[in-house]
Amino acid sequence: MALPKVAIVGAGQVGATVAHLLLLEELADLVLIDVVDGLAAGKALDLLQAAAIENRAVRVEGTTDFGKLAGSQLIVITAGLARKPGMSRDDLLAANAGIVGPIAQRIAQEAPEAIVIVVTNPLDVMTYLVLKQTGFPRQRVLGMAGVLDSGRLRAFLAAELNVPPANVSAMVLGSHGDMMVPVASSVTVDGKPAGALLKPEVLNRLFDRTRNGGAEIVGLLKQSSAYYAPGSSVVQMIKAMLRDTHQVLPCAVLLEGEYGLRDVCIGVPVELARKGMVRVVEQRLAPDEHKALVSAAGQISDGIKQLQSAHQRLAKQVS
Repeated sequence: MALPKVAIVGAGQVGATVAHLLLLEELADLVLIDVVDGLAAGKALDLLQAAAIENRAVRVEGTTDFGKLAGSQLIVITAGLARKPGMSRDDLLAANAGIVGPIAQRIAQEAPEAIVIVVTNPLDVMTYLVLKQTGFPRQRVLGMAGVLDSGRLRAFLAAELNVPPANVSAMVLGSHGDMMVPVASSVTVDGKPAGALLKPEVLNRLFDRTRNGGAEIVGLLKQSSAYYAPGSSVVQMIKAMLRDTHQVLPCAVLLEGEYGLRDVCIGVPVELARKGMVRVVEQRLAPDEHKALVSAAGQISDGIKQLQSAHQRLAKQVS
């Protein structure tokens, strides 16, 4: 039985990690695409050899040819500049828009039926950019953020309470940045509210560490940003779609009135299946949580306006 085709644009640390995890799961045949000559081809050859060692019947190809996007059921965009110490995700806005925009246009040309997962930062704004540049319906353009942020919170809670991560449930919504919104009512340990097990100041400390989870890793690595946990997060989304599980995961999607928000891509719970997003799940939020979600949406909208202004200035220069 033929495997579906997944293309990964950007063969850096995140892209290669996604490819390796997909290979181990034997979920899809893989194409890595990168503009750096030899990078995708070299990693693809390494992965092909790993597939033989792991006895996985997966095809792996690496190329600089964006024409190889054709036939992809799902495409992951990891291409772009990574953060360095002292940089915010928003510092990357203009530079990464110049990379992601043309990629989105090629996706629309070569794979018009594909589902797209955006990983490049600032993630919420890049997801909006891909949506507009491809013209795809919102069901087929999703940003990976909430799965990662929720995973980080679960990891910190599990370590704090010395329990297996599988015993911890948590949901983080909002923007992928300083204004992410941990939903306190969703945080449970062994089915018990975390607030009954931890003092408020401890819980808030873990929330803050989650908000700064990416920056903490950047500060330690110096020359790189996180890739293992982001890679696992992407693969969890892909599994839900390729296996048609209808799992509910937090992802950045375009809202059309849900949570009282419109024309903004932001992290909310969504049901995922074979064709992408089935629906936005409107979870009950406390008043302060909804207020925080609205504030995060405002920040993302400012980034979208900043991006649109930059495009307008560029268009005037060209004309």
